Amino acid sequence: MVKYCDLFVSFFKIGTFTIGGGYAMIPLMEQELVDRRQWMSRDEFLDQLALSQSMPGVLAVNMATGLGYRLRGLRGSIAAIAGNILMPIVFILLLAILFRQFRSVPVVEHFFLGVRPAVVALIAAPVFRLAQSAKVGWTTCWIPILSALLIWLFDVSPILIILAAIVLGFIYGRIKK
Repeated sequence: MVKYCDLFVSFFKIGTFTIGGGYAMIPLMEQELVDRRQWMSRDEFLDQLALSQSMPGVLAVNMATGLGYRLRGLRGSIAAIAGNILMPIVFILLLAILFRQFRSVPVVEHFFLGVRPAVVALIAAPVFRLAQSAKVGWTTCWIPILSALLIWLFDVSPILIILAAIVLGFIYGRIKK
């Protein structure tokens, strides 16, 4: 049986060592929860990730809630959530205090400019890995490309795209059966 402290420590690591937020956390989550702890399979991870993304709120907190509850009930969820949010809260408070004082210092400005490309790479890597896990191939890669273009070029609300994807996915699933 999984211990509460193990849930806390695993999600504490995820929350502490990830720069860039939700999507940048995905590789570390996968490594910790699937590879190292083996609390879920890759398919279960992909399903939990999809569910966590579709729910309102922070991706990592949604993942912590779902897995913590599955493994140890309500207290497991609380342990996982507490571990996940503790260091980001501390970092945000410290950053807010320090940023006000040092935001115009050239070293600080350059640091934030340098972190941006790294965060983009941290987000792009799991997107490609998840696309492979979800079996997104050349015949279906047009869907995220079209979605991105609709949002970017035509200012279509992402909510409308998500709702359209749900309806079309449901219809496609019914037709495929």
